[in-house]
Amino acid sequence: QVQLVESGGGSVQAGGSLRLSCTASGLTFNRYGMAWFRQAPGKEREFVAAIKQLSGGPTYADSVKGRFTMSRDNAKSTAFLQMNSLKPEDTAVYTCAAGTPISSSLTSQRSYSYWGQGTQATVSS
Repeated sequence: QVQLVESGGGSVQAGGSLRLSCTASGLTFNRYGMAWFRQAPGKEREFVAAIKQLSGGPTYADSVKGRFTMSRDNAKSTAFLQMNSLKPEDTAVYTCAAGTPISSSLTSQRSYSYWGQGTQATVSS
């Protein structure tokens, strides 16, 4: 059975950093694109970052570009999200996802077949 398990969430003050990890099992990791989404209280889930299964750099939401860095280690079946210069508005449950999106749908939740349970990141002012 496919499983995605996130870790690395926690509480930090504004300006701090967190590094999230997402470890996948039950799938051939390098055949799947990976993405991070987040959902804050009272808000819709939104796209954060993604890396396609093909070669190329990450894609980021405008709200996090320049502050967050996504990477993946195919040998370890793990995706990462390095979050720097955190702001209170970054507070959310962060969830990783795996799928086979096309380039035009990297930001769509519907492009991803498998989802983790999420990890909470809280940023205090």
